[in-house]
Amino acid sequence: MSLLDDARSMSDDLVLLRRRLHREPEIGLDLPRTQERVLAALAGLPLEITTGRGATSVTAVLRGTAPTPEMVAGHGRPPAVLLRGDMDALAVQERTGLDHASTVEGVMHACGHDLHTAMLVGAAHLLSAHRDRLPGDVVFMFQPGEEGWEGAQQMIDEGVLDASGRRVSAAYGLHVFSGELPRGQFCGRVGAITSASAMLSVTVRGEGGHGSMPHRAHDPVTAAAEMVLALQTMVTRQFDVFDPVVLTVGVLRAGTRRTVIPDEAYFEATVRTFSARTGDRVESAVRRLLGGIADGHGVEVDIGFVPERPATVNHAAETALAARVVAETFGERRYTDLAHPLACSEDFSRVLALVPGAFVAIGAGTADSDPHTAPFNHSPRARFDETVLPDGAALHAELALRALAAASPDPADRRDAPA
Repeated sequence: MSLLDDARSMSDDLVLLRRRLHREPEIGLDLPRTQERVLAALAGLPLEITTGRGATSVTAVLRGTAPTPEMVAGHGRPPAVLLRGDMDALAVQERTGLDHASTVEGVMHACGHDLHTAMLVGAAHLLSAHRDRLPGDVVFMFQPGEEGWEGAQQMIDEGVLDASGRRVSAAYGLHVFSGELPRGQFCGRVGAITSASAMLSVTVRGEGGHGSMPHRAHDPVTAAAEMVLALQTMVTRQFDVFDPVVLTVGVLRAGTRRTVIPDEAYFEATVRTFSARTGDRVESAVRRLLGGIADGHGVEVDIGFVPERPATVNHAAETALAARVVAETFGERRYTDLAHPLACSEDFSRVLALVPGAFVAIGAGTADSDPHTAPFNHSPRARFDETVLPDGAALHAELALRALAAASPDPADRRDAPA
């Protein structure tokens, strides 16, 4: 049987694990119930497991038993490959109506991380059953805190990239999407595949007054409203349409009563960029624009601009390997090169900034949904098709096998082999 056949045979177990995780979602770096379920799902496998010191992460190392040049030479560590699955949920009230919907008020796996966790558990089972085919080690990175908590960086700081005893030679991550991509379609691209992100926070300070006499006040609300609209114009007029800026205001607060002009107004925005050049320019452009509007309205403005994550940048060789593995495992039509990056952000970018690797997207909308109109990730109505679980597990496993084989050539093929 192939790895894909093996993965499909464990489909029911993967669905059961995913639904248990979905019913009890947790937020941030502290995921005790999730960690407990992952550890239980890995129990009995030949893994070296450690848990995080500052967060409820799980790192599991599988030692391959296939001969490697290092083993033949009697020195050094064999190569290692990292596979990552994130585990945390979002502060979203679920409205899918599913029978396995979240039982935790105001918390939902709206980004599909429960599927990622189940896929990675599946890969651990598949590869454990085929240790004799692994010419090296596999590091399974079960990560909390992807949704804005810098969980990847915390695991890096605690040594996940060196968990096998040497730095991993490649890293792979998968992400499901409930919309935009056709169901079952794998997608990737060389270079930036997701955007960099930054947080913009703006406080406009004016002078309040009576709503009937705005001329005797300095209205921060009208200034803030102009700022919000001007920012949307700025990103289309000062930046290249082929190297864009996506700026969305998600928080806007001011006032307590309709008859009162308040002293302050406040808004927050997420800012997404796709190149270092544009990322370096956008903060100064924002500050210049908002400062000018504030001067024109006779108000003051405090601007906070906090870079969050760099763009997730796929490496050429690893992306090509992922494309070949998908084509050979599932068929050539199941892989597509994305023409443009996705405008979401990912802290797997922290891993790929340090080791070569690739991040692969998977269309996971339900069979009865249109990917162009289906509720997208982070929506309270986002629904995911569980039939992708064995496919994701099999892809993880195949990537590890192929990447280790590429990192462990036959000793006779090495350039430094004795004549």
